[in-house]
Amino acid sequence: MKFKQYENGSCDIEFSKEEIEILNEKGKLHLSDENLRHFGNNLVKMVMDWQLKFKEDIANKRTFTDTKIKTE
Repeated sequence: MKFKQYENGSCDIEFSKEEIEILNEKGKLHLSDENLRHFGNNLVKMVMDWQLKFKEDIANKRTFTDTKIKTE
């Protein structure tokens, strides 16, 4: 899985053909402890990058457990 981040802070998550096959077959991706660590490290870096690229109103937006999220 690759995260392709854009200058406006948005991001595409791209899956390989193998990952898509695994998702279709198993309905999930399993990450080993080491792979989960790498994934987490990459995710934290992306969140820091996102925060710097977001417009101020988006950067200050808060999300709660009952927040409705519109998908595109």
